[in-house]
Amino acid sequence: MLTATITTQQGRIDKVLPQLFPQYSRSQFHRLIKSGAVTVNGNVPRAKDQVRQGDLIQVTEPAPVHLDLQPEDIPLDIVYEDDDVLVVNKPQGMVVHPAPGHPDHTLVNALLYHCPLSTINGTYRPGIVHRIDKDTSGLLMVAKTDRAHRSLAAQLKAKTNIREYTALVHGNIREDHGTINAPLGRNPKNRKQQAVVPGGRPAVTHFTVVHRYGDYTLIKCQLETGRTHQIRVHMKSIGHPLAGDPLYGPRKTLAGNGQFLHAGKLGFTHPVMGKQLIFTAPLPPVFEKTLAQLDKRGRIQ
Repeated sequence: MLTATITTQQGRIDKVLPQLFPQYSRSQFHRLIKSGAVTVNGNVPRAKDQVRQGDLIQVTEPAPVHLDLQPEDIPLDIVYEDDDVLVVNKPQGMVVHPAPGHPDHTLVNALLYHCPLSTINGTYRPGIVHRIDKDTSGLLMVAKTDRAHRSLAAQLKAKTNIREYTALVHGNIREDHGTINAPLGRNPKNRKQQAVVPGGRPAVTHFTVVHRYGDYTLIKCQLETGRTHQIRVHMKSIGHPLAGDPLYGPRKTLAGNGQFLHAGKLGFTHPVMGKQLIFTAPLPPVFEKTLAQLDKRGRIQ
């Protein structure tokens, strides 16, 4: 049972609940409200009901769902592990969790073979606190217990994590650094894409130029938010799409295995020890090789 008393929070209860309990999303709370698992002062509310100062909120958490996934003996590049958390360096080309079209051979299948995972995210996303795209490589934090999952999710919500990406983009970025603050949502003209849209979810990306190659620029990106395809869409929105990006980039681009985007630095506070942990992962070989070619020839046709 989760319990909280409204102090300064305002607005609809379905919007306030994720602020109080960030381990659950707004859509999850919609389902919990509909099922009667949420009460306000002992009464079951509607999702649109407003909260008031002093309201007692109680949430009956759903029972853990039995995982019906097949553990698979797939090699993992584990950067750190203890009884509570695990940090893994995901290779480019691996899907994080099962979904339509990708029922197996995912990171979750590999993790389940390796160790027990938290159950908060349900059947298909056990242990997964945050995701990166299939063709993005790099570091992910994974929760092995529900306690760890709640802590890591709360840190993401509070924006206290460190998430730094290396990206290679088209064009010559003149500024040495910048911030893109543009709301993101589903592209109304292409449901497979995200786009900058009025009324979308807030999204903020900070970038710093590392090296200029003439037709391409190597940058570091730090995320304040973690929206779907955030870096890919934000960089496209300022005229510098990621090299190799099959969804948002131009047809004439660098050969590789998808977008040149790597989650190279990850930091968080350990959910039990309270210690700040920071990890790094080197660029994958195809990324390093491409940069060496660009450095040698100035550009690749």
